[in-house]
Amino acid sequence: MHHHATHRHAISKAEINALPLKSYTGHIHLVDSDAKAHAAACALAGEKVLGFDTETRPAFKAGQSYPPALVQLAGSSGVYIFQLRNIGSHEPLAAILADKKTVKAGVAVNDDINKLKTVFSFNPAGFIELAALSAGLGIKNAGLRGLAALLFGFKISKSARVSRWDLPHLSREQIIYAATDAWICREIYFALRAIQRGHRHVDHRNSLYRL
Repeated sequence: MHHHATHRHAISKAEINALPLKSYTGHIHLVDSDAKAHAAACALAGEKVLGFDTETRPAFKAGQSYPPALVQLAGSSGVYIFQLRNIGSHEPLAAILADKKTVKAGVAVNDDINKLKTVFSFNPAGFIELAALSAGLGIKNAGLRGLAALLFGFKISKSARVSRWDLPHLSREQIIYAATDAWICREIYFALRAIQRGHRHVDHRNSLYRL
């Protein structure tokens, strides 16, 4: 059987733009109360791997910055979007972010963690940086769009990226965009781990490396 050990290591912006657009079509739960935050934590408790992302209102003036407005966690059965402005107790979310048994996979996770720590305190554990994971496999693209395009052959939208994430009511476009980012992080994690295992398989067979 042919083994897919030879995967491409880079994709250009032009190639990405030519790909079909895809967004998350599964269940999206908007978590905008303490009760919903508690329920979300219970629903996510059994998950081994979560896609992780945050959204922050963009700052256009020098020296201006905003705290993150959303935290998105993608599990096997849905994406949970925590609207931080509407949540009083951050305990349920903090517990997930501190659980070393639950993988939280994302891009630029350290930035997100540091920004979140300005909103509530937690001890981060179980975070996986997808850019580091992909770089370790020789992949040149480190961003979400590049990795999605390279691994799955579709592009994800960036149209809502610079929108007002701190508004009381999010648009449908914002919600789908935010959910898609977290969902794709989870999918990228699984795809990269599969490539990793493939490499090990190849390495053993050719006994080039001792792992």
